[in-house]
Amino acid sequence: MLRDVPLPLSPKQIASVVESQDAPIALWSGAVSSGKTIASLLAFLIRLTVAPDHGLIVIVGRTLQTIERNLLDPLQSSHLFGPLARHVHHTTGSTTAVILGRTVHLVGASDARAEGRIRGATIALAYVDEATLLPHSFWMMLLSRLRVGAESRLLATTNPDGPFHWLRKDFILRGAEVGLTNWHFTLDDNPTLDPGFVARLKAQYIGLWYKRFILGEWCLASGAVYDMFDEDRHVVDLLPYMRRWTAVGIDYGTVNPFSAVLIGQGEDNHLYAVSEYRHDSKTALRQLTDAQYSAGVRQWLASVRRPGEQGAARGVRPEWIFVDPSAASFMNQLWTERVPGIAPAVNDVLDGIRSVSVALGSGLLRVHRSCTGLLGELPGYAWDEKAAERGEDRPLKMDDHSADALRYALHSTAHEWRGLIDYEEVAA
Repeated sequence: MLRDVPLPLSPKQIASVVESQDAPIALWSGAVSSGKTIASLLAFLIRLTVAPDHGLIVIVGRTLQTIERNLLDPLQSSHLFGPLARHVHHTTGSTTAVILGRTVHLVGASDARAEGRIRGATIALAYVDEATLLPHSFWMMLLSRLRVGAESRLLATTNPDGPFHWLRKDFILRGAEVGLTNWHFTLDDNPTLDPGFVARLKAQYIGLWYKRFILGEWCLASGAVYDMFDEDRHVVDLLPYMRRWTAVGIDYGTVNPFSAVLIGQGEDNHLYAVSEYRHDSKTALRQLTDAQYSAGVRQWLASVRRPGEQGAARGVRPEWIFVDPSAASFMNQLWTERVPGIAPAVNDVLDGIRSVSVALGSGLLRVHRSCTGLLGELPGYAWDEKAAERGEDRPLKMDDHSADALRYALHSTAHEWRGLIDYEEVAA
């Protein structure tokens, strides 16, 4: 079956495929795009041909959609798996697939309730995509369902997480006790990668994610969240002409500060945090209503100076105004007043932090010195180390209001600006 794969395989990939056949639990971990998925899927196909008939075969992922995207689509690619791809049949949205003539059950496990989907089952062979994203209770239930004696197998892949994550602490470090064999992959273990693609990958992952997803380290989320922030590099006194007024991000607060950050795309194709509006009720000794906040934001946008234009041109209309999704009443106020471009912000905290990190780390994002609230928060925005020791990646919830507003604006528009990054310049 190894000969059927048209892509070249590295020695580590081949060794992991062969050696995994005798491992009760086989884990491929390490960097993104390091070849671990191809190797693990090939090992799964080989094991599938000898899996006993008395027991289910399951593929587990975060959701059915991630299983289809991460696993079934590659398996159906003749570019990756050659003639084997013709023997993988699946209808989009179906919870089963037929692979090499065997029925395979597809199980999404996004939360602890998912364990009910396999409770009572007898499983002969299981494949898990991104094991660190599964609930611990589901993983333990899955292990208890592998009830076909010595013939049962569990194959899994993962990118690293924190050093206290249950997968590392209870399984990888106790591999000999629990029957787990782990192969650690780096980018150098994937012989198919183009050097330019590797350079782009290294530019896309910054800080914590660079350590985990590029270096493959199980490292603690500690210290500054935006450890790449450098005042000399990122803070500017002069602004270019703005080609687009891309977005405003708003973090709503009544007792806590209310913050809005305006992002523009300059004629030099850099992103700029041009201006901010901020009201701190504790400092002002006065709380504002939704209507007053709305008036304040509109007056602020009407007064923003448009750099690079003749005279003292003022007033901007951003394409989008992304609001903290928990601030439903404030969004309703803006909609009632027919303020254009209002939308709930994409509030995936870790992915949002990564988007800001990419923009800062690549040098794409710069901050005007007038954004004093944002500049006061960025250097001190830190990971919660106590949460990290519990296996959670979470920033401290303090002095983060302008930082959150920036995250809302950037992450909600990431699909538009990532193409502006000059990866060759970053790699240099």
